[in-house]
Amino acid sequence: MSITSIAPVELADLFKSGKRIDLIDVCAPVEYREVHIEFARNIPLDRLDPSKVIQSRSKTDGPLYIICASGNRGRMACEKFLKSGYSDVVNIEGGNTACLAVGLPVVRGKKALSLDRQVRFVIGSLVVLGNVSGWLLHPAFFFLSTFMGAGLIFAGITDTCALGMMLARMPWNRGTQSSHSICNIN
Repeated sequence: MSITSIAPVELADLFKSGKRIDLIDVCAPVEYREVHIEFARNIPLDRLDPSKVIQSRSKTDGPLYIICASGNRGRMACEKFLKSGYSDVVNIEGGNTACLAVGLPVVRGKKALSLDRQVRFVIGSLVVLGNVSGWLLHPAFFFLSTFMGAGLIFAGITDTCALGMMLARMPWNRGTQSSHSICNIN
């Protein structure tokens, strides 16, 4: 089963028409706090339990819309729902970044360092550390740079990023858990 997706302009049209839109933002809490669509609720991808979300919805709720910063984690969340047997799920192409361009109402908060930038910083730092240590201490440290390069290749092939998922779980990316910013479905 393939993932259904819509362009941000279609989401904006639905919003303007007054249609009820159940939108889940699967960004990390710190990203959600920085900027999110006004009517989105936050359930980070690493805490997303499709069965709990599905149980909390009635059959008349219509499609469940999923969004993230750029669309990739939204697609991954949709895949989770499809594997759970729920097919009425729609990914928002381009994520929050693309939705800003079409004028959807957003809430802006404290500026944060995006997960993508954190991943690039960590990988770049470890590559430099591996090379410098390889030259100054022992050639075995070159393996660290090779390992990071192999990780980037794997991430490119699979379109997943283990380092990004690990960083999303770090305390500085978790944010404070309040009922306003994170919708925990029990």
